[in-house]
Amino acid sequence: MSLTKEDDIQKMLVCKTHLGTRNCNHQIKRYVFRRTGDGIHIIHLGKTWEKVMVAARAIVAIENPSDVIVASQRPYGSRAVLKFSQYTGTQPMAGRWMPGTLTNQITTKFMEPRLLIVTDPRTDSQAIREASYASIPVIALVDTDSPLQNVDVAIPSNNKGKE
Repeated sequence: MSLTKEDDIQKMLVCKTHLGTRNCNHQIKRYVFRRTGDGIHIIHLGKTWEKVMVAARAIVAIENPSDVIVASQRPYGSRAVLKFSQYTGTQPMAGRWMPGTLTNQITTKFMEPRLLIVTDPRTDSQAIREASYASIPVIALVDTDSPLQNVDVAIPSNNKGKE
């Protein structure tokens, strides 16, 4: 377990968390450190670490971990969601998001979580939209080209890789 901010940032560098995309959303510009010669945006890992700490405080503030849903529709995000849920006791939603999970009380899959965590705002847009209708806070891992509508805590990182 790492004890310092520098250790955490070093691990993020090894995992290539700082590499963004060629496109950059205007709301993400404040998290971008600089742009490389070939046009790839580099994410500021100090700001990423600060946002991870904010998200950790939000997750810890919820008494019952089963009141947190972790969702991902991406194939590489599914394994991460399942492992995170296994270690923390949260509810995983890997794979397809069933429309109406947070809004339609008649369905059998209806849930009332206190927090929603998603791996990509673009692919998990249905989940984020439903969370906004139900006034559920959203934590999202965002890349430099991700939309930030209805996202409460955006953690800037490379969410496109396999690692």
